Amino acid sequence: MESMKTIVEQIDFRQMNMDIITRAGEILRAGGLVAFPTETVYGLGADALNEQAAKKIYAAKGRPSDNPLIVHIADMEAIGRIAEAVPEKARAAAEAFWPGPLTMIFQKTGEVPMGTTGGLNTVAVRMPDHNAARALIRAGGGYIAAPSANTSGRPSPTTAQHVEEDLNGKIDMILDGGAVEIGVESTILDMTAKPPMILRPGAVTREMLEELIGEVAVDKTVIAAGSHAAPKAPGMKYRHYAPKAELTVVEGSISRTVDEIIRLTGEKIAEGFKVGIIATEETVGRYSMGEVKCIGARGEEETIASRLYGILREFDGIGIDYIYSEAFGREGIGSAVMNRLLKAAGQRIIDAGGK
Repeated sequence: MESMKTIVEQIDFRQMNMDIITRAGEILRAGGLVAFPTETVYGLGADALNEQAAKKIYAAKGRPSDNPLIVHIADMEAIGRIAEAVPEKARAAAEAFWPGPLTMIFQKTGEVPMGTTGGLNTVAVRMPDHNAARALIRAGGGYIAAPSANTSGRPSPTTAQHVEEDLNGKIDMILDGGAVEIGVESTILDMTAKPPMILRPGAVTREMLEELIGEVAVDKTVIAAGSHAAPKAPGMKYRHYAPKAELTVVEGSISRTVDEIIRLTGEKIAEGFKVGIIATEETVGRYSMGEVKCIGARGEEETIASRLYGILREFDGIGIDYIYSEAFGREGIGSAVMNRLLKAAGQRIIDAGGK
């Protein structure tokens, strides 16, 4: 790809500079690419109804073209143009969780090009809970396809600096709105399945959805990398969120987990490797070797979620060879944290026992 000059503009969602938003919207309408903050991670936006623009996203990210993009909207009325039908349960979920970190999958209309949906007849739709993101969507024509604004497979970007590291010279503009709030991507709920099915866990949890719309299934099949089946949602098929180092997750009772990580770290350091450890407030003092980073307290899973990708990128920045991470609970947003960790680890997990 030939290099272009990437413009970086600071924006404040509390007091927005509409001149910058208008300029960014013009870039999108002209078929260009703009990275922008949402409450989950930074997105890489293009006009979702322009197939050539959607193709530019895949090229900039190095993303496989069968990996569908999420279409971001700013108003509920917009959904009628891109979704064939919106079931009653989807309307209830939208009323409760939009704007917010929930993506829903519908049968698509002919307006949405196959280049946006990864060749599928379904479309994934989300309304972000971020004033600047919604202002940009409106300025850009109302339908913005936006995967995470990173090189495909790398940890997702939670700051504009992460976007610059990966995409500087490949996209037209980055809107810098500071660090994001949630830090893991939206929950994806397939409304074409009965019962509705979670294809990717996020901050809107299964428990929250079931309370509102009744039974919700969770997809058990993370498609193997060699599979020829088309993934129905972003992040299902390929290794994702991965640091450059080899990451392993260690699960078990806290004391056995710590002992196992200390043992593994000692082995790797003795072999001359640089090792990183993802610890919690409860355990950080027990590690005396390696580069130890505290991701937060075990009871504060929102903090753990918001710090995960940043820590993986920090390890990349200091040339770590191996990373060992403690495992986390699988309830609530913990399921989203574990989903991303295991994908980043290529499903490498060690059972230390004692649970």
